[in-house]
Amino acid sequence: MERAPLLQDIPYRSTLYALTIRSPAPRGRLQSVDCPKLERSYTLITAGDIPGKNELADFPVPILASGDLSYLGEPVALLTGPDRGKLESYAQQCRVMVQEEKPVFAAPASAETCGGEPESLAERKFSRGDPEAAFAGAAQVISAEYRTGIQEHLYSEAVGALVEYIGGGGGKETEVQSIFVIHTATQWPFHVSRSAAAVLGIEDSRIVTEPSDTGLPMDGKIWYPSLIACQAALAASVTRRNVRLLLNREEDFRFSPKRNASLIRIQSALGEKGELLGVKIDLTVDLGARGVFTQEILDQSCLGVLGIAGRGAWSLNARAVRTNIPPQGPFAGFGAAQGIFAMERHCSLIADTLGLDPAEWRKENSPGRKSPPLSPVSGSPPLEQLLDTAAAMSDYYRKWASYELLRRRRREDSPPARPEALRGIGIALGWQGNGFLHTGESEFGVEVTLNIDGSLEIRSSIGAGEEFIRIWSAIARETLGVDEDKVRVISRNTALCPDSGPESLSRNITVLSDLVERSCQTIRNQRFRDPLPITVREQAAPNAKPPRRSRSLPSVPNPRSLERPGWAAAVVEVEIEPYSFSPLVRGLWLGVDGGRILSEERARRSLKLASIQALGWAFGENLEYRGGALTPDSVAGYGISNPGDIPPIHIDFLWNDVGVPKGIGELPFCCVPAAYVQAVSQAAGRPFMKIPLRPQDIWESLNPQDQGEAAE
Repeated sequence: MERAPLLQDIPYRSTLYALTIRSPAPRGRLQSVDCPKLERSYTLITAGDIPGKNELADFPVPILASGDLSYLGEPVALLTGPDRGKLESYAQQCRVMVQEEKPVFAAPASAETCGGEPESLAERKFSRGDPEAAFAGAAQVISAEYRTGIQEHLYSEAVGALVEYIGGGGGKETEVQSIFVIHTATQWPFHVSRSAAAVLGIEDSRIVTEPSDTGLPMDGKIWYPSLIACQAALAASVTRRNVRLLLNREEDFRFSPKRNASLIRIQSALGEKGELLGVKIDLTVDLGARGVFTQEILDQSCLGVLGIAGRGAWSLNARAVRTNIPPQGPFAGFGAAQGIFAMERHCSLIADTLGLDPAEWRKENSPGRKSPPLSPVSGSPPLEQLLDTAAAMSDYYRKWASYELLRRRRREDSPPARPEALRGIGIALGWQGNGFLHTGESEFGVEVTLNIDGSLEIRSSIGAGEEFIRIWSAIARETLGVDEDKVRVISRNTALCPDSGPESLSRNITVLSDLVERSCQTIRNQRFRDPLPITVREQAAPNAKPPRRSRSLPSVPNPRSLERPGWAAAVVEVEIEPYSFSPLVRGLWLGVDGGRILSEERARRSLKLASIQALGWAFGENLEYRGGALTPDSVAGYGISNPGDIPPIHIDFLWNDVGVPKGIGELPFCCVPAAYVQAVSQAAGRPFMKIPLRPQDIWESLNPQDQGEAAE
């Protein structure tokens, strides 16, 4: 299968350009969009031109705002025309009149708090046992507040859409026969088609979506490309021309969704021997203006913070809030990483307070072969084996004892005689499910055909890169004896392929690969009884099994996503330079339980890339909003790791060739940040509770007297 092109490389003649006119206020009522007199070939398009529904499928996001405005930069109109230079000149002359209202900005996403209490989009309250009694009888209570920051996807290509308008140029009679072919880099092609059809008020069959190259989307191109595609499709419908709407880099950076921020407060009640008696958790996630994937992100965050290790009673109060910043959302997962960071960091804080090795404390508080009481997932997680694997690879136990001894000596000899490099090491556990908790999907599937010439065709609507072609080819070879060069994967076209759902949460490697294998097995059973070609379509409904009550979240409708979870333990070693206070990561080690590894090369590459991005989230990638806009420092100073900054990364698998494949792509985000912050905390001799953790934060912690003098 040929690689899909980038959107900007797709040539089409007779194409109009489109630009977005945006709200100048973070909150208010739209009064008018005033535009200068336009030449004949230029068009202003507003919400009043939408023939169908002014909202995305499944999500409360308007295509063009027409009444309430909810964030700075919200699209209110489109300008189309043949000359981009003139179009930009017209756009600069447009005036958007707004009756402004007081916006709401609040932690954790904003650098300010104003406008009162943010609106609650969803709430969760759960408990087990009697937490109040546990705290009343506690020998010690440890409390802390944990913050996780916003992370930008930094796509290889800015988000956009190219819509090809076919037919319909001869009046109303032919207009009903028009076809719209949408090219956009999306992880969910059928969502684009469904949304565009509803916006234009036409049948789904008249919309064909052909995804372009998504690059490394990291779950950022699940829903947002649908919004841009609907705007471009609307412009194509109004003008009856091909339309290209491609955001520039600054637009993409300022207005596309980011990883949502979180604020999590945890109190733990400990017994006389340091055992965990009870936990109280308060969790807030800031989803920005529109609340996309609200239930999914909130419940994934809840499941993450409930923890991997621990016993006792617990209570959880959680909420997702709406604020007047651009919509926030998924980034390589839907919130579990934020929750896991907080609980794993808290486990290490407890161990530090008790003077214990964090790895040993986790083992002591692990329930053994059964799933941990606070864990939402089923099965028998190999927690001790993972900890020991990562520890053996990194020489963790010796290093932790040595660095702990140095930390205690520095505490006794303060200030030190001369600046010296500070070293520390941290360990953390993490897990990821395989699929959505709240999908809203109907049946999804794949289609497999064994042809007369012995070739095999596999059809899937979501992108199957070279690695998946090899994986699915290997399945075909093992099951049907079909040579790899005779396997053809057809994807990225909603007219040719069945709906395969969104490409996210390791569904390609787990759910879809399972469907491919089942299809091949069905063909194997039929091939000597039925004539060729034989076509089999295997489908999976997310809620095919009756929902069972999760021990942690009774509202989870798709418990299958919590079965067969992937697990990992991470160790990170750091050295803090004594002058710049910039932590240098000396090494990163991962012990991974990924079940049956279908492609070791792909698995290692995926884990290494995710580890690099997880480290970026932990210390280098810092975004904050002020006044509803990203701060200048966030825009100018945002960067990702240079190749020279990438540490040695070592990975070992708990091999299980007879088991089932498990998702592993998000695992580093769930364990690497907590291990990193623990390593820096040991090195600096100060407990840190947030990510990203900047050198300035370390300097301020180590030099509190300088901060006092500066304040004076």
